[in-house]
Order: sequence, then structure tokens, then C-alpha cells
Amino acid sequence: MSNTLKCYPLVDTTEPNLLEETFDYSMPPLIRFDGPVVEYVDGRPVEFDPQTLKTRDIFITDTTFRDGQQARPPYTVDQMVRIYDLLGQLGGPNGVIRQTEFFLYTHNDRETLDRCRELGHRYPECTGWIRAVPGDFRLVKEAGLAESGMLTSCSDYHIFEKLKFKSRKQCMDSYCEVVDAAFEAGVRPRCHLEDITRADLPGFVFPFVERLMRMSEQVPEEKSVKVRMCDTMGFGLSFPGVELPRSIPKLIYSLNKEVGVPSSRLEWHGHNDFHKVHINGATAWLYGCDALNSTLFGYGERTGNPPLEGAVFEYIALKGDLCGIRTEVISELADYMRSIGLPIPDNYPFVGRAFNVTRAGIHAGGLRQDERIYNIFDTTTLLNRPPRVMLTDKTGSDGVALWVNEFFGLKGDERISKIKCHKVARWVMDQYEKEGRMTAISDEELEVKVRELMPEYYLKYKGNGDAG
Repeated sequence: MSNTLKCYPLVDTTEPNLLEETFDYSMPPLIRFDGPVVEYVDGRPVEFDPQTLKTRDIFITDTTFRDGQQARPPYTVDQMVRIYDLLGQLGGPNGVIRQTEFFLYTHNDRETLDRCRELGHRYPECTGWIRAVPGDFRLVKEAGLAESGMLTSCSDYHIFEKLKFKSRKQCMDSYCEVVDAAFEAGVRPRCHLEDITRADLPGFVFPFVERLMRMSEQVPEEKSVKVRMCDTMGFGLSFPGVELPRSIPKLIYSLNKEVGVPSSRLEWHGHNDFHKVHINGATAWLYGCDALNSTLFGYGERTGNPPLEGAVFEYIALKGDLCGIRTEVISELADYMRSIGLPIPDNYPFVGRAFNVTRAGIHAGGLRQDERIYNIFDTTTLLNRPPRVMLTDKTGSDGVALWVNEFFGLKGDERISKIKCHKVARWVMDQYEKEGRMTAISDEELEVKVRELMPEYYLKYKGNGDAG
């Protein structure tokens, strides 16, 4: 074993190496690759070059109005129009958020679609969602949509146990009849291969998709079939070496390189039953699927879908550029969703009320010295969310000083030292040691105490306004 060990001598320095080529504070941490990714397919190694992500036209699609509504009471028309407008602002002019999808069955569905299109956003493009029923494409055509998803469940659990087909051939013929109806209506069909990670891939899925590719040769490219891989139960796995049907790398490679579906016509739609929904979506991008289907804040049927805001930051980290994305709109969307009753956990990444709030004194001390120490990136600029401290018995004098300086808006040499905040710090500790308090101290309480115990600073920086 000693022959395999490598000696690493200390590299002494008086200047820090902050690894800023990766951890540029103005951006989410960049994802940098230094070699190919290898997966074994049919016993032979296949290399995937992750550097192509820089130049490939990967993008995000949205299902907030379809799968997202299967996790909550229906949105009103006004609510959906507002969310769609914000999605358009978030994704920017380059179509990073490329498409979204709508139900088409009710008057409210169709009114929502009309009003969203009236906003004039080029992106996200409005598409439909229908059952695998030929007559339903009449709704798509009447709505004037160029594309619609259609349910084409592909595991034997669905084919035989749910849909009660007598054979796989009967099922495939039925689905292809609906695809023909889409072509006749001048609509691009997007086949949603439900439960694909629990399906017989070589026995049904690959022959079915091969047939779809042959059918697509008879229509213009812009009408050719798209394939959405639906990991309905969250069974998909990102690890190399996993067997099909659960292997995401092998699944995408097979559809792309063996069956012949171009990357631009492949889409991944995951579920979070095993806490893998975000990494599985990013894995799909890596191995050759261009479209990642997502939903705002992960809300979707059961455990939810890939969170759209997570996909946005993953996209930026992979591309190394904002690409026209307005990340601050994520916070605006979160505020709006809360206002209409959508619960978002306080510790939820990027948008939870406490996602960049610390209660630990040692962390507060680090924040007070340099906010980069305990903040993931410049959340003030990218999300309009400055890092904050919430005071408890664990916060200590560093946390009190940090709160006071944030409250007064003081930076750099202007900041008040923790020694000068000692009266407020003592009051905080007394709340817990003498009063037996069990809750965090609110901003409103702290403002009253700062005004009382640090009156000269309050007068200097806040004037004579009332506290609260």
C-alpha cells in the first residue's frame, strides 16, 4: 500500500487561496469538470464529455400549472397569469425556461392560456397536456398550440394493471393512433413515457420509441415527436454501473444513441420519492438530455418534481454565466406563492425564510468578519436576500453585533463593535437564563431594545422615528 501513497508537503502562505475560480461570490459555485464521465453499456466503457454542457442548448421546462396543480387546490386564473408572467421574467430573453404546459379541459384552463399568451412573452412557450385520446387533439388545435404532451404510460404496471390492454401491441397501436391524430391536427406530440424507470425497456419502450422515430420521418422536423422520460415513482438512479431500467445514464444513452432520439427532443421529468429529484435531473442533462422538466419550489404530485429554482442555479453553475436569467425574480415568486397560501419550509434552499439565517454564535462571528464565510453566494445581489442572524441563547455577542449593524445598515469601518453592543447582548442572554425563554427573539423586540439601550446610535442612524 505504501507505494500508492502520495506525499503532500505543506504549502505555507500568508495570503489565502479562496479558490475564486470556482467560488466566485457573485455567482453560484461553478461546476468545473477535469475529465470525461464513464459509464459501462453492455459491458463496454462509454465516455461522456461534460464539457459539452457549456455549448449544448440545455434548457428548463416547467410543469407548475400541470403537475404542480396536482399537489394543491387549483390556482385561480389570475394567479396562474401572474406566475406565468414572473416565469417569463425569471427565464429571460434567451429561453432558459423554454416551455410550460397547461390543461385544456375547462373554461378556466382555456381562459388562463389566452391571458398568458396576451402578455406577449416569447418564453416560456405555452404547450398543452392531454390524455392519449385522438379526439383530445381537437382541443389543442382549437387552442392554437403548436405542441402538446400526451400520456403514453409504458410500464407493464400501467399497460396491463391500470389501462387493461390485452397486449403490448394493442397498447402501442393505440398510442400511435393518437400520435397520428396529432400529426393530422398539425400539432407536435410530446409523448410522456410514464413509469419508464420501472418498464421493460428492450421489450416495449425501445420498440415503441423506434416506431415514433419512424413516424416522425414523415413530418417536418418541427412536428417530430418529443420524448419525455417520466420517472413517475422516483426510482431513477444517477450512479454509474446501475442496471436498467433504473440507470439514468444508460436510459438516456440508449434512447439517444441506439434508438435515435436527438438530445433536443429528450426531456426528463422526475419525482422526489427517494430525495433524488434534483440530482437526477442534473444527471439527465449531463448524459445527453437537453430538457429538464421542473416545477416551482418542487411542488408536484406526491413528493414533487425537480424544483425549478434549483434547476436555474444548476444551469448557471454549469454554464458559468447568468445567460439573461433574472435570479432575483425567484424571491418575488416565493413571496407571491406565500401570499396565495403555498407553504414553503423556512429552511428550504434559496427561498425559505431562514435559508441564509444563522442562529449559531460561531457562524455569526464569521459572518460579521466576512459574509462569504457562511453565505453560499451573494444572496443580496442574486436573490435580494441579505444574510441574517436570528438571536437565541446560542447566538452570542457576535450575533448581536451582526444584527445591530445590519439593522443600522453599517458596513466596513462604520460597523459598531460587539463591545458597544454588550447591553443588548446581556439582555438577550437574560431572556433565556433568567426568564426561561424558549423562542427566538423577533426583530421587533430587538429594535425596541436597541432604541432603549443604544439611544445615541439609534438617534444617529434612525432618527426620532417610532420603533417597530
